[in-house]
Amino acid sequence: MNNSKMKSKTDISNLFSEATQSNTYVKVCAPMVRYSKVQFRTLVKNYGVELCFTPMILADSFCQNEKARSSEFATTFSDTPIVAQFAANNANDFVDAATLLYPYTDGVDLNCGCPQRWAMKDGYGCALLSKPDIVHSIVREVKNRLPENFSMSVKIRILKDLKKTIDMCQQLEKCGVNFLTVHGRTPTQKSGDSIDKPALREVCASVNVPVIANGGIKTLEDADELFEVVHCNGVMAASGILSNPALFSGASRTPLECVRMWMDLKNQNRDNITFQCYHHHLVFMLEKILSKTRKPVFNLLNTFEAVDDYLYENLNIPENLSYSCNLDEFLTCEFDEEVILKHRGKCRGCGKSTYYCICVNYDYNTTDGNYFTSYVQDEDCDAYCNMFDEPT
Repeated sequence: MNNSKMKSKTDISNLFSEATQSNTYVKVCAPMVRYSKVQFRTLVKNYGVELCFTPMILADSFCQNEKARSSEFATTFSDTPIVAQFAANNANDFVDAATLLYPYTDGVDLNCGCPQRWAMKDGYGCALLSKPDIVHSIVREVKNRLPENFSMSVKIRILKDLKKTIDMCQQLEKCGVNFLTVHGRTPTQKSGDSIDKPALREVCASVNVPVIANGGIKTLEDADELFEVVHCNGVMAASGILSNPALFSGASRTPLECVRMWMDLKNQNRDNITFQCYHHHLVFMLEKILSKTRKPVFNLLNTFEAVDDYLYENLNIPENLSYSCNLDEFLTCEFDEEVILKHRGKCRGCGKSTYYCICVNYDYNTTDGNYFTSYVQDEDCDAYCNMFDEPT
């Protein structure tokens, strides 16, 4: 890393403190696989977003694979505040991944909310809700090994048994998390189902750390209402902000100046954005703008030039823009070689890095703790292993 110009840093706890003092909430762009790249993070910050997450990244792949590191993470000197979200099923992978990204982010987040089958099968996402000892180990190790102002957070879903949700949040607070994100649906609910606002309100009232509420946000009015009803400290938007990056500014659909801004952000450094990312975002953004007959034509375009020509020919794209946040110089990330070396080999027996391999090494790092065990019953574990037919 170029030490003559260091990456800007933000203490995320201050964001929540300032919002509380102003009787408002932090506006958050969710971690979205393939979509929460630095260009999109920059775009939404022009429209009221105050905190962004990276896409969900598999911690073990990030540690093991140079290609994964280059494809999953890129940042600029002014890309802050930013939290890196990892999916992990053990503390070693998560802490090492957090260590690699510590110089370039303001915090890390553990995904305990992904309900998709592939994640559950490998012990990621919602599977961790039935393994709170692993969650505790991850939080404890990050807080012990990385500086205090580097945030550690966890994203969960509410459980059918609300008391267990509250118990888990309270125990996470005791472990030292800086904030929590709580999705207002259970792991078995579909994305179109209503969120449980009374449950979210009880969760927010049960802990002293900030809580970001998530689920069902399509407009600024939705976000304001959720804040008023559940008394959260932040509101996170996911699919709604994909369709309308200007959501938190109060726009009812993507403004054409936002489309032009996205085009400009691509042009500023085309080497750092794939065509698929550029085009897919526009497919979402133009959902309420293009007619039914134009959408199929646009969706089949396959080059940067074809997309831009189509936009200029069919939409009244504005010429002059005013940025409050713009891309600046990209960093060449230099990752800790000692951490990377730990993950050069992968055991065929246990699937872990050979450095932490339970087939060769057996120490406290590879054993299950018993923290939280009073909060998880055997029948819950069976229930978690047999659900999630539908991704949400």
